[in-house]
Amino acid sequence: MLSIQTHISWVFIASPFVFKVKKPVNLGFLDFSTLERRHHFCQRELDLNRRLCPDVYLDVLPIYKTPSDFSFKANGNIAEYCLKMKELPKGGFLGELLAERRVGESEINRIISRLRRFYESQTPTREIEQWGIPGKLKISTDENFAQVEPFVGRKISPAGFEAIRHFTKEFYIRNEKLFRRRIQQHRIRDCHGDLHLDHIHLTPKATTIFDCIEFNDRFRFIDVANDVAFLAMDFDFEGRSDLGNLLLRNCAREFHDPEMLKLSDFYKCYRALVRAKVESIQATSMKTTKAGKHAQAATRYFRLALRYAVSGSEPLLLAVMGRVGTGKSTVARGLGNELNWPVFSSDQIRKTLAGVSLTKRTPAKKRAEVYSRQMTAQTYKELLARGLLAAKTHGGAIVDATFSSAANRESFRQKCEKAHVRFQAVELEVDPGEIERRLRARNKSVGVISDARLEDLEKLVAAYEAPSQLSPNLVKVSADNAVSETVKSVLLRLTEL
Repeated sequence: MLSIQTHISWVFIASPFVFKVKKPVNLGFLDFSTLERRHHFCQRELDLNRRLCPDVYLDVLPIYKTPSDFSFKANGNIAEYCLKMKELPKGGFLGELLAERRVGESEINRIISRLRRFYESQTPTREIEQWGIPGKLKISTDENFAQVEPFVGRKISPAGFEAIRHFTKEFYIRNEKLFRRRIQQHRIRDCHGDLHLDHIHLTPKATTIFDCIEFNDRFRFIDVANDVAFLAMDFDFEGRSDLGNLLLRNCAREFHDPEMLKLSDFYKCYRALVRAKVESIQATSMKTTKAGKHAQAATRYFRLALRYAVSGSEPLLLAVMGRVGTGKSTVARGLGNELNWPVFSSDQIRKTLAGVSLTKRTPAKKRAEVYSRQMTAQTYKELLARGLLAAKTHGGAIVDATFSSAANRESFRQKCEKAHVRFQAVELEVDPGEIERRLRARNKSVGVISDARLEDLEKLVAAYEAPSQLSPNLVKVSADNAVSETVKSVLLRLTEL
């Protein structure tokens, strides 16, 4: 008999059946702490899942404690309850199909068709629809943040956590009318609540969606956009944003719900944070060899949540720019670490193209060639090419350069637009006295890639063209303080765009 353990249950596979036993745990958002509660939620799980797959969910059975063992036969005291289900054949779970690259628009549309019929069968009531009010929604999001806090500094940085929380707060404020419209349009239903890849099974004849939330009604009394966003987020997590975007576009069309797309990044951010929390709990509560795997997954989900908060679902090329000595390279690397995005430095590219040492200052006799107009053009061309490719591959990329020329900045913006990659510039601002101090310190530092020194400051400042023409694709952030504070400030500002 094969057994599988999660943070809230044990699952025993005894073909052709599966038996699920709830763990005696209380995690705040669920409470299985007593036998009576576990019995109640076994029955709830049976009833609720029969809405979507009545042939799979068979019965709730008592388990008896005998002198020597446990038995389903009525002999002794009831020790536990379990859910009896029909085993679904291997190879048909959506995660398995995705790994074999067997998921396309046909499979997506089958899932959408089944969901559409399910949502239409659920009658919205006043009790259900009240959970679409922002004040009610905040109960779940605030609870999630509170339960994630113990993992801040371990699985997610304080800056990343604050950025996600700030994004959530701002979204509620800016979209109050949208949330109210969703209620008026009866988009709040008794949904599935846990709609991810492993809970969908496809065969040529059947589309089975199972294992909905039973332990907390408010996790099911949600906007259909919230329900579908979980699955879209799962596709993103597996590196198939194309399928996630396809799912959302086709859902919006089939549900006659174009405003669903205005909420998708908000709900995907929430869902990614929920998964990060669950994986973190599993990493700490399960004393198995899989703990490391859960910890890695938690970190990836946290970064995905941060990506939704900062840039949404479309690829982004983030340019960290500013005058010499403002800390562009250091801040760019910090942002790259937070978002797990590649970072490309114009200084590094320039020196590589010129064939000079990266960590030694370019000899004076060669600087005219290295910093010629022709070499600068080649540098920015290569910077753009690498940035665009990485943005499309990783969902985002960061380029670090002075961008002193308005022509270069405009060229980047236009070419990003043509490539269907969003362009966003962050200009770092530092007090002139601090810039002088930093440049003076470079003379004593080892391994600095930039060639700029204090004697170059006046010339470089004169050549710098203020980037006012980039607005609204421009965010200005003070970089006078510690790098960690600057990185946090940039992330917070990006969540507001």
